[in-house]
Amino acid sequence: MLAPVATEIDRNLQDLREKSPEQVRATLELEQNRSMTNDDRDKRRAEVLRSAVRFVDMHGWEATITEDDSRLHLSGGSVTIDLGLGASVAQYIASGVQEQ
Repeated sequence: MLAPVATEIDRNLQDLREKSPEQVRATLELEQNRSMTNDDRDKRRAEVLRSAVRFVDMHGWEATITEDDSRLHLSGGSVTIDLGLGASVAQYIASGVQEQ
């Protein structure tokens, strides 16, 4: 059941990968219907993870963002897989956005 889970998560991430860090934040705010803070890396990581697994039946798999903020790691069976987040998503997690 890993392939369908990974496919759905990859679809959720596809839209974020094509955006600037500012657009990533705006998209997350819209999806999660709340204002995002810019001051906490762990919160930004959790926001991206929440968006990635949104509406995905995980079938027992566990998703985490890697320590370098570049990949989403799926584990829980005899096989694991990493999905790339993309440069702008990784930059959003690591640094947030520049406030004007």
